[in-house]
Amino acid sequence: MPPSTITGQGTQEREAAGPRPAARRRTSVLRRSAQGRQARAAWVLAAPFLALFLAFMLLPVVWSLLMSLTDTQSADLRTPLNVSFIGFDNYVRLFEDPQFFTALRNTAVFVLVALPLTLAAGLAAAVALNSGIQRFRAVFRVGLYLPVITSIVAVAVVWKTLLEPHAGLVNTVLAWFGIDGPAWLADTRFALPVMILMAVWRNLGTVMIIMLAGLQSVPQSLMEAAELDGAGAWQRFWRVTFPLLRPALLLTAVTTGIGYLQFFDEPFVMTDGGPLDSTLSATLYAYKQFGNGNYDVASAAGYVVFVLIIALTVLQFRVLRDKD
Repeated sequence: MPPSTITGQGTQEREAAGPRPAARRRTSVLRRSAQGRQARAAWVLAAPFLALFLAFMLLPVVWSLLMSLTDTQSADLRTPLNVSFIGFDNYVRLFEDPQFFTALRNTAVFVLVALPLTLAAGLAAAVALNSGIQRFRAVFRVGLYLPVITSIVAVAVVWKTLLEPHAGLVNTVLAWFGIDGPAWLADTRFALPVMILMAVWRNLGTVMIIMLAGLQSVPQSLMEAAELDGAGAWQRFWRVTFPLLRPALLLTAVTTGIGYLQFFDEPFVMTDGGPLDSTLSATLYAYKQFGNGNYDVASAAGYVVFVLIIALTVLQFRVLRDKD
C-alpha cells in the first residue's frame, strides 16, 4: 500500500477519534476563562444594585430585628453600644398594651371586610367589562383603574374634604333630602367603615385588570361546550370560568391582603388613628411608637405585622391554590 494512502487513513482515524487531549484541555480552559469573564462582568453590573440593597434594605431589616430584641431608645442613637439585650421583653410589652390590641383588632376588621369586598367588586367589574359593557369599555377601564395610580395621600385628602360634617359634599347632598349627616370621621361608628369603603374603591381597579386578563384567557370552546350541555350563565361561570380564575384570584388576594395588613396612609392622613383609637392600625401604632422614641417597641410591632402577613399568605395559598 502506498505511504500516502496509509497517511490519509491515519489522518481520517485521528479526525474520527476527535481532538487530541491537549486540544480538549485548551478548549476547556478557554471555555472556563470565558465563563469567568462573564461572571465577573455580571457581578460588576449587579454591584450598584447589591450595594443599594445591602445599605437600604438588608441592613435596616437586620438592624430593626436586633432593635426589637434590645432596649433601644432614641437617646441611644449616639451610643448604640450602650443598649442591652432583653430578648422578647418588647413583644411581651406589646401584648400587655391594650392600645396595641385595639390596633390589631382594627387591622383584622379592615382586612376581613375590605379584602373580600375588593375581590368581589373587582371580579364583578371584570365580568361586566368582559361581557356586559360593550360601549365605552375603555372609558370604564380607565375610570376604574385611575384611583390605583393616584397618590393615596391625595385620595385621602379628597375623601376627607368630601366627608366634612358641615361643608362636605356628602352631607350637603344628604341635607337636600332632609337627612342630617353625621361627622363621618369623628364618629367611632363610621370612621373605620368609611376607610374600608375608600380602600375598596381605590383598589378594585387592580383586581379588575388582573381578573379581566384571566377572563380573556378562558378558552371559548369550553364555554360553548358547557352551553351545549345545557349549563346556564351562572353554571358556566361557577363551574367553568371561576376554577380557571384561581391563579388570578390567588395573586390578587395575596397582594391585596399584604397591602391591607399594612394600611397606614388612610388613618394617618384622615384621622391620626382617632376617634378614640377606632382607626388605629398596627402600622400606625408602630409609627407612633417610633415617633415617641420607643424604637424597640416599634420594631417589635413591625415584626408582629410581618408574622401576620406570612400567616395570611400561607392561609390564602392553602385555600386558593390549584388543587391539581
